[in-house]
Amino acid sequence: MPPTKKPAPPRLSFADALSELEAAGSEQTRKIYLRHGAVEPLFGVSFATLKALLKRIEVDHALAVGLWETGNHDARNLAVKVADPTAMSADDLDRWAVAGAGRLCTDYVALLALDGPHAHAKLTSWLAADDARLRTAGWRLLGHLAQRDEGLADAVFLCWLDEIATTIHAVSDAEREAMNAAVIAIGCRSEALRAAAVVAAIQIGRVVVDHGETACKTPEVIATLDKAWAYATGKGFASPAAAEREREPLRLRC
Repeated sequence: MPPTKKPAPPRLSFADALSELEAAGSEQTRKIYLRHGAVEPLFGVSFATLKALLKRIEVDHALAVGLWETGNHDARNLAVKVADPTAMSADDLDRWAVAGAGRLCTDYVALLALDGPHAHAKLTSWLAADDARLRTAGWRLLGHLAQRDEGLADAVFLCWLDEIATTIHAVSDAEREAMNAAVIAIGCRSEALRAAAVVAAIQIGRVVVDHGETACKTPEVIATLDKAWAYATGKGFASPAAAEREREPLRLRC
């Protein structure tokens, strides 16, 4: 006789999810998030707790929408993890990219776009936007596409390296940080793009980002690329991007 299949655990309701987030918050974590650009309201929920909740919820788009609409930083961090990327419209992605406060939310919305059907369209529209928040999401998306999307030609990324090199010092801290990260990600894609990223980094020079009252530092492109390539090739991968593609998607693992 076949073993009895265990019933699926009950769906976590919106009220229960919000209650668990509130109970898991800590004042120390809340202070850390505020220093990193988060805004009130927030509980200060660790990413270990968010990971545990993701394992329980998996994908629940209705719950994700409800959590996002609260405006609570921790609820939004959970929302981008449990949302269904294929259910996000182009307009939804725009609204979330503009509304998200702090680097983490912006990066997560870019990752949500990456996992859905609008990634290439959003890359074009966000990087052409007048709104710096959308452009910042666009640079984040560009970096993630460089790491994960094998179908794009290297030439796509070369033109954006030129754009970054000529404009990076004239934009806001958030956009400058995202641009710098994109240069590194592009340089992780292939040997040819690594060389191009190094040339761009030399042209750019020192990148200064005000990280406020945090211990964060702006990664230096060439040193970061050297380290990433040494680690990936030492593990037998053709590139750091190839190593990244073998891992669980970043939106779900962090």
